[in-house]
Amino acid sequence: MTDTRLVHIVDEVAEIDASEESALTMVVVLDGFLDAGNAAARAAQHLVDVAGDADGAGRVVATFDVDRLHDYRARRPPISFVVDHYESYDAPRLVVRLLRDSGGTPYLLLNGPEPDNRWEGFARAVREVVERFAVTRVVSMGSVPMAVPHTRPIAITHHANRSELLLGASPWRGELRVPTSAQALLEVRLGEWGHDAQGFVAHIPHYLAQLDYPQAAAVLLEQVELAGRITVDLSGLRAEAEDREAEITGYLAANEEVGDVVAALERQYDAFERAEESGDNLLARDQPLPTGDELGHEFEQFLAGLENPTGDGDDEGQA
Repeated sequence: MTDTRLVHIVDEVAEIDASEESALTMVVVLDGFLDAGNAAARAAQHLVDVAGDADGAGRVVATFDVDRLHDYRARRPPISFVVDHYESYDAPRLVVRLLRDSGGTPYLLLNGPEPDNRWEGFARAVREVVERFAVTRVVSMGSVPMAVPHTRPIAITHHANRSELLLGASPWRGELRVPTSAQALLEVRLGEWGHDAQGFVAHIPHYLAQLDYPQAAAVLLEQVELAGRITVDLSGLRAEAEDREAEITGYLAANEEVGDVVAALERQYDAFERAEESGDNLLARDQPLPTGDELGHEFEQFLAGLENPTGDGDDEGQA
């Protein structure tokens, strides 16, 4: 049974209803969790930016009742205060947009803040969208901080509610108990209802987790292209990634202590790659990582240096 109170779906969408396409993808990105380096959110925004619609946003074909899903006190939307009055309230929106890829193929993008409550109702509402538009595959994106260096290829965890959908092998072994998300629950429920869903989680260097990391956004979209059978122009995103990479490289070259910590992560990563045995994490047994104090101290300076590359400002509190 669907939860029509949580979603309003446009009655007629000629581009989909009259389409002869036998497959329709829906990409899902819920902001607020599983988004280290802002990678998934940046990937979703890129899809909107390159959609080629006149309004630059894509047509909204379904709208979720955010008032019933959002905790405003936990995540307060911004509003402008201008001289003596409030204006420009930025209301949270959780919507499904109709976009077209580089070849003109239509697909859907479900994007907005992750629901704070009523996850089961939200999943039922998404099911209604999936069944209304005959979506054949749901593809999600996310990212998590990991003890990996930015100088190595970005690893991806593949997951799906049917093993036949997986595009790559999992680096994990056994069972891991992790905090869940509405996105993860949605994949489980869609599988129970007979709908295919899969996703990709990028591993972000933990010292870059609070910065925009467009390289990871590009890698996620490469996977979405394969899974969703769509084509996306990634040139602009890759140019952003090159600029960020140059910024990080320049800072490391000028700060030897931070570079030493990155070098330690590189040794750890390479030792894991060479290891013959598989484990349930990215740590090789005989290669110690930098201590928490070392990482915390060096990367506080790392982040401060990227935000203030000239070195001007107050140095108080630095060891």
